[in-house]
Amino acid sequence: MAIFLTAQSRVMIQGITGSEGRKHGARMLAAGTQVVGGTNPKKAGQTIELNGRHVPVFGTVADTMAATGADVSVVFVPASGTKAAVIEAIEAKIPLCVVITEGIPVHDTAEFWARAVEEGNATRIVGPNCPGVASPGKSNAGIIPADITSEGRIGLVSKSGTLTYQMMYELRDIGFSTCVGIGGDPVIGTTHIDCLRAFQDDPETSAIVMIGEIGGDAEERAAAFIEQNVTKPVVGYVAGFTAPEGKTMGHAGAIISGSSGTAQAKKEALEKAGVRVGKTPSETAALIRDMVRSA
Repeated sequence: MAIFLTAQSRVMIQGITGSEGRKHGARMLAAGTQVVGGTNPKKAGQTIELNGRHVPVFGTVADTMAATGADVSVVFVPASGTKAAVIEAIEAKIPLCVVITEGIPVHDTAEFWARAVEEGNATRIVGPNCPGVASPGKSNAGIIPADITSEGRIGLVSKSGTLTYQMMYELRDIGFSTCVGIGGDPVIGTTHIDCLRAFQDDPETSAIVMIGEIGGDAEERAAAFIEQNVTKPVVGYVAGFTAPEGKTMGHAGAIISGSSGTAQAKKEALEKAGVRVGKTPSETAALIRDMVRSA
């Protein structure tokens, strides 16, 4: 079992002929992902070789879906063209659109997110500026390394790409059901709460790791959701305890003002909801390890 991405998922790549699409498409194939096609309007009708396989290139998302049955799109389109690419995916009603691209103007993200809502949320957007979604042993959509962890019963949702990788590696002997990198931009599609709800409903996820960071109030809202709706054990980590006030750190959304959005405030909100919060990524991994062993 996994959330959002399963062994049956049929993945297409928007921007498959670009350097990033080509490189990570090959990595996804090597991980066992069913990469069935991709788009480049200027190269429709051609194929691209990935790991010795000739993957068809189509002009549009709708054409790719019709020809291949694709139900997941991974977007490797430059920031200037990402809004149009995601809106195209939304209009084609692809169920899952994973937006890897960073540096997208917040206005553009807000616009394509609003379009998804207008279309009845038929398309789940993950990202932008995220590492993607990985269900170890099943499928991998994005840039998360496929060989750093194993299949297991932990669910992971994280704002940070590198901390996603670290947590996956540190708990590789226990393993994960699905790891979702939601991205750290001020406006994103899928949120902590969306993933927490999905993990709570997944019968094969036994415990959840939630990684947040300074800025905004997403972690406080997630804490309130956990308190009311999540019965599975949750362990958390909040990056940015040493961040200076008023300075953007790493992600565009990681900025604090006064006491609002600080790591300490987020830690306190999570602990009030019964979440054990580690002071470091390694301590967080140790907490989930102890929890799983004592279960």
